[in-house]
Amino acid sequence: MTVYLSSIVGSASIGVYAFATENIVMIPRMVPLEKAQEYADWLKTKLLYTFIGGSVLGGALVCANSNGMVLPNFVRQEELTAIKSVFDGNITIMETKKTAYGNLVLTSDKGAIVDPRFKDNEITLISDALGVEVVPTEIAGLPYVGSLATATNKGVLAHPLLKDEERKILESVFKVPVDVGTVNCGVPYVGTGLLANSHAAVAGSMTTGPEMFIIGNALDVVQEDEK
Repeated sequence: MTVYLSSIVGSASIGVYAFATENIVMIPRMVPLEKAQEYADWLKTKLLYTFIGGSVLGGALVCANSNGMVLPNFVRQEELTAIKSVFDGNITIMETKKTAYGNLVLTSDKGAIVDPRFKDNEITLISDALGVEVVPTEIAGLPYVGSLATATNKGVLAHPLLKDEERKILESVFKVPVDVGTVNCGVPYVGTGLLANSHAAVAGSMTTGPEMFIIGNALDVVQEDEK
């Protein structure tokens, strides 16, 4: 299994600080460049090395897939320049009071789900940016779906209290198998401790062996020579 363990600024909650798509991984600039590049090598992506609005919490603030990226309204011009230097998809800056789009949106290249409290016009903007169908729903009865699961083009790993009706929605939207699990020794907020794409997964440093096994199976990340 290609599941790596790591921490960012001493924290196992790596999904709060970073995010990954099929093409890029965003790591905050306070992480040493050599370590940041290691993430890009593991995930076989380009490195986006930047803050978001001067914040290290890029994983919580940004949602993205291969088609597009949704940013909070306080993103800075120099950060946009850095993004555009490695990312050639749609870039949408949301002019709303909401800011934690990484926590509120779960997306892959096949679809997306969002916090049901989003307004219709906001959902349309997100759908246009990401180039996929967007469906409002909850995970485990909770609205902050981006922090409750990780989705790739090969699988979804969600909060262990995922309901049957929610699973059916996820399977319909993402068109991949959906499994449940935890990260960082029992944390059910999967998105806070996991970065993944079709090539590999990086889990928080406290993630156990059994959790890594479930992650590897759910997201179908095995080495090329193991297939």
